[in-house]
Amino acid sequence: MRYPQLKVQAATRKIVDVFRGYNHNLRIGEGEFFDMENLTSECFPVLSPRKKRGFYRKPASPQGLIAKDEICYVDGSAFVMGEQRFEMGLSVKSEDCPKQLVSMGAYVIIMPDRKYINTVKPEDRGDLEASFVAAGEVSFQLCTAEGGNYENVTAAPTAPENPENLQYWIDTSAVPNVLKQYASASGQWVAVAATYVKIRAAGIGRDFKQYDGVTVSGIAAEGAKELNGSAVVWAREEDWIVVTGILHAVQSQNGGVTVERKMPRMDFVIESGNRLWGCRYGESSSGETVNEIYASKLGDFKNWSCYMGISTDSYTASVGTDGPFTGAVNFLGYPMFFKERCVHKVFGRYPASFQIQDTPCRGVQAGCHGSLAIVGETLFYKARSGICAFDGSLPVEVSQPLGSETYSRAVGAAVGSKYYVSMEDAAGSWNLFVYDTARGMWHKEDGLHAAGFCACEGELYCIDGENKNIITMLGSGDAAEEQVKWMAETGNLGMAAPDMEYLSALTLRLALEKDAKLEIYAQYDLSGEWLHLCTMFGTDLRSFTVPIRPRRTDHFKLRFVGEGGAKLYAMTKTVERGSDRS
Repeated sequence: MRYPQLKVQAATRKIVDVFRGYNHNLRIGEGEFFDMENLTSECFPVLSPRKKRGFYRKPASPQGLIAKDEICYVDGSAFVMGEQRFEMGLSVKSEDCPKQLVSMGAYVIIMPDRKYINTVKPEDRGDLEASFVAAGEVSFQLCTAEGGNYENVTAAPTAPENPENLQYWIDTSAVPNVLKQYASASGQWVAVAATYVKIRAAGIGRDFKQYDGVTVSGIAAEGAKELNGSAVVWAREEDWIVVTGILHAVQSQNGGVTVERKMPRMDFVIESGNRLWGCRYGESSSGETVNEIYASKLGDFKNWSCYMGISTDSYTASVGTDGPFTGAVNFLGYPMFFKERCVHKVFGRYPASFQIQDTPCRGVQAGCHGSLAIVGETLFYKARSGICAFDGSLPVEVSQPLGSETYSRAVGAAVGSKYYVSMEDAAGSWNLFVYDTARGMWHKEDGLHAAGFCACEGELYCIDGENKNIITMLGSGDAAEEQVKWMAETGNLGMAAPDMEYLSALTLRLALEKDAKLEIYAQYDLSGEWLHLCTMFGTDLRSFTVPIRPRRTDHFKLRFVGEGGAKLYAMTKTVERGSDRS
């Protein structure tokens, strides 16, 4: 008699020995994880937790970081450089990292306070702007470019009779008046190309230097009112300055004269080509509505309105694109100014050759100007659609593995070949992601709210936006963590199989450090319930077989929850399949 025989279902073994990071999408590959915490690509292809972070400082009110010969930061109203603290009267604000610190040579420019400090000679520090208001008598007199007085000058509507050689005559019949000089060799009066006026008042030149671009106002003396407006200081002493202009007689008035060297109101400031560059969309400091890009005088970050017709002049240009500026960066030697839907790139090396090229593309998302960072020769930033990599031509999105979650208020930085970015999600929670540009992989660390990053000598410093500590991301300095807690959650396994299946065995090739721990959980058919499978404790490298009670299911996923150092070299799943019903 023949009996029916049951057909034994073959078991399938799947080995994963390459772990490829974070992928928060519905369908992900083998070795990728739908969710994770505190993992890194440092040991790729091995799965491992990140390094322990370090502690650097506990400032009272950190508001900005910058790397010079050592790490520098703003703490309340003071600038701190290593162990030195310099009180600068900076404004104290409660917003997260509101200061923009810009490096130009040995100097650090602090915005929006418009102050500077020389990190080599800290005694050289102060305000970018200068202002003088006359309180006493102010006089105005025709002079040479160096401030010397003219001799033998006649002011009249007609030329003097029988003039001497090199005699001066101010032709008052011309509007404006013209200074002429007699040349006996030709017998003609020749107009002097440039004329100057000395403005004398106690202390007027104290805060200005030669070739400063200034604005003069408040001149009411008859014949000298034309001196009001923009001017260049051609010469100076403490009690006088020389500007271009002409007078046919000495004039004076009592007070009321103001001389200012001002910096435009700007949204973002960068350094490029030994100039400071900035941009502004909206109301200017004078109350006008502007949409402009600015450049300081070459090598002089204090001067923004010095126009002498030479290559070192300041620069201002309007742009025609709509919307506010959202970020600025010096990339590959070119100043670049972003809006959400375009980028403005400035070509040229001096004002007469400057050209602004507008490229419609995915620009920096509003509020994410801190995400701009250069890794190698590629610029990364947060656009509204995701993280973009920009090589100077057009941006390419690289954040597909982050899924459909929307993020904002991104702050980023580069260290080595990695791009760190801290972003706030739609629920108001912060998330720190790391993109390994060499391997093209994302990893999710934790909920660190980074208020500012700065890379210095191979270390990445960060202002923790919650407790205001300055920490080190790669672990230098004092220890800030005892153990790193980490987690890795797989995607749904078995989604591609038409039959019901069950996980009959799970073997891990794993190394746990002493005092480290690993717990393994499983969830079946999206039940929402995580079933604890086992707990492992630190030992040498070995293979662990996870005890599993077989359970027939359509699909399942695994979660690894660890604490302390670990390295997962391989994971072997033994899966047995049933029919399409059971």
